[in-house]
Amino acid sequence: MNKENELVSKAQKDVEVSKKNNATNGNKSPSGTKESLGNFPEIKFRAGAISATVWSNKTTRSDGEEAEYKTISIDRNYTDQEGNWHTTNSLRTNDLPKAKLVLEKAYEHVVFSKQELFKKENK
Repeated sequence: MNKENELVSKAQKDVEVSKKNNATNGNKSPSGTKESLGNFPEIKFRAGAISATVWSNKTTRSDGEEAEYKTISIDRNYTDQEGNWHTTNSLRTNDLPKAKLVLEKAYEHVVFSKQELFKKENK
Protein backbone atom coordinates (compact mmCIF):
# COMPACT_ATOMS: atom_id res chain seq x y z
CA MET A 1 0.00 0.00 0.00
CA ASN A 2 1.45 3.39 -0.93
CA LYS A 3 1.82 6.29 1.53
CA GLU A 4 -1.24 8.23 0.30
CA ASN A 5 -3.51 5.15 0.53
CA GLU A 6 -2.23 4.49 4.06
CA LEU A 7 -3.04 8.09 5.06
CA VAL A 8 -6.52 7.89 3.56
CA SER A 9 -7.19 4.53 5.24
CA LYS A 10 -6.14 5.90 8.63
CA ALA A 11 -8.17 9.05 8.02
CA GLN A 12 -11.29 6.98 7.27
CA LYS A 13 -10.87 5.17 10.60
CA ASP A 14 -10.44 8.52 12.39
CA VAL A 15 -13.63 9.83 10.77
CA GLU A 16 -15.59 6.81 12.01
CA VAL A 17 -14.32 7.34 15.56
CA SER A 18 -15.27 11.02 15.39
CA LYS A 19 -18.77 10.14 14.16
CA LYS A 20 -19.22 7.73 17.09
CA ASN A 21 -18.11 10.41 19.55
CA ASN A 22 -20.57 12.90 18.06
CA ALA A 23 -23.38 10.37 18.34
CA THR A 24 -22.71 9.78 22.03
CA ASN A 25 -22.57 13.44 23.05
CA GLY A 26 -25.79 14.32 21.19
CA ASN A 27 -24.26 17.60 20.01
CA LYS A 28 -25.18 19.23 23.30
CA SER A 29 -24.04 22.61 24.49
CA PRO A 30 -21.77 22.89 27.55
CA SER A 31 -24.88 23.29 29.74
CA GLY A 32 -26.08 19.87 28.54
CA THR A 33 -29.11 21.11 26.61
CA LYS A 34 -29.56 21.21 22.87
CA GLU A 35 -29.30 24.66 21.36
CA SER A 36 -32.59 25.88 19.95
CA LEU A 37 -31.62 29.17 18.32
CA GLY A 38 -28.60 30.57 16.54
CA ASN A 39 -25.68 28.72 15.07
CA PHE A 40 -24.33 25.52 16.58
CA PRO A 41 -22.05 22.70 15.43
CA GLU A 42 -24.19 19.84 14.20
CA ILE A 43 -21.43 17.29 13.63
CA LYS A 44 -17.66 17.26 13.27
CA PHE A 45 -15.71 14.89 11.01
CA ARG A 46 -12.06 14.49 11.97
CA ALA A 47 -9.12 12.81 10.25
CA GLY A 48 -6.00 13.33 12.32
CA ALA A 49 -5.38 17.05 12.72
CA ILE A 50 -7.93 17.99 10.03
CA SER A 51 -11.60 18.51 10.84
CA ALA A 52 -14.70 19.63 8.98
CA THR A 53 -17.58 20.95 11.09
CA VAL A 54 -21.15 21.17 9.81
CA TRP A 55 -22.91 24.17 11.30
CA SER A 56 -26.67 24.53 11.57
CA ASN A 57 -27.66 28.15 11.08
CA LYS A 58 -31.01 29.77 11.68
CA THR A 59 -32.03 33.16 10.41
CA THR A 60 -35.15 35.22 9.98
CA ARG A 61 -36.06 36.16 6.43
CA SER A 62 -37.26 39.64 5.49
CA ASP A 63 -40.84 38.28 5.46
CA GLY A 64 -40.43 37.23 9.13
CA GLU A 65 -40.27 33.50 8.41
CA GLU A 66 -37.48 31.47 10.01
CA ALA A 67 -35.06 29.68 7.70
CA GLU A 68 -32.34 27.13 8.33
CA TYR A 69 -29.19 26.53 6.31
CA LYS A 70 -25.93 24.62 6.75
CA THR A 71 -22.33 25.80 6.45
CA ILE A 72 -19.10 23.83 6.68
CA SER A 73 -15.82 25.01 8.19
CA ILE A 74 -12.47 23.24 7.86
CA ASP A 75 -9.63 23.47 10.38
CA ARG A 76 -6.19 22.07 11.10
CA ASN A 77 -4.94 21.73 14.68
CA TYR A 78 -1.24 22.01 15.45
CA THR A 79 1.14 22.70 18.32
CA ASP A 80 3.73 25.46 18.40
CA GLN A 81 7.31 25.10 19.67
CA GLU A 82 6.15 25.61 23.26
CA GLY A 83 3.55 22.83 22.94
CA ASN A 84 0.50 25.14 22.85
CA TRP A 85 -2.40 24.05 20.64
CA HIS A 86 -3.62 26.31 17.82
CA THR A 87 -6.19 26.08 15.02
CA THR A 88 -5.78 27.35 11.48
CA ASN A 89 -7.64 27.02 8.20
CA SER A 90 -4.36 26.99 6.29
CA LEU A 91 -3.57 23.49 5.00
CA ARG A 92 -0.30 21.87 3.97
CA THR A 93 0.01 19.70 0.87
CA ASN A 94 0.00 16.49 2.95
CA ASP A 95 -3.24 17.62 4.64
CA LEU A 96 -5.20 17.63 1.38
CA PRO A 97 -6.16 13.90 1.25
CA LYS A 98 -7.56 14.14 4.79
CA ALA A 99 -9.28 17.44 3.98
CA LYS A 100 -10.89 15.87 0.93
CA LEU A 101 -12.15 12.96 3.02
CA VAL A 102 -13.68 15.03 5.84
CA LEU A 103 -15.25 17.48 3.36
CA GLU A 104 -16.84 14.58 1.45
CA LYS A 105 -18.25 13.18 4.70
CA ALA A 106 -19.59 16.61 5.69
CA TYR A 107 -21.18 17.02 2.27
CA GLU A 108 -22.80 13.57 2.50
CA HIS A 109 -24.18 14.45 5.92
CA VAL A 110 -25.72 17.70 4.65
CA VAL A 111 -27.22 16.08 1.55
CA PHE A 112 -28.65 13.07 3.38
CA SER A 113 -30.04 15.14 6.27
CA LYS A 114 -31.71 17.43 3.75
CA GLN A 115 -33.35 14.39 2.12
CA GLU A 116 -34.64 13.25 5.54
CA LEU A 117 -36.07 16.73 6.12
CA PHE A 118 -38.02 16.55 2.85
CA LYS A 119 -39.35 13.07 3.71
CA LYS A 120 -40.71 14.39 7.02
CA GLU A 121 -42.37 17.40 5.35
CA ASN A 122 -44.10 15.23 2.73
CA LYS A 123 -45.71 12.85 5.26
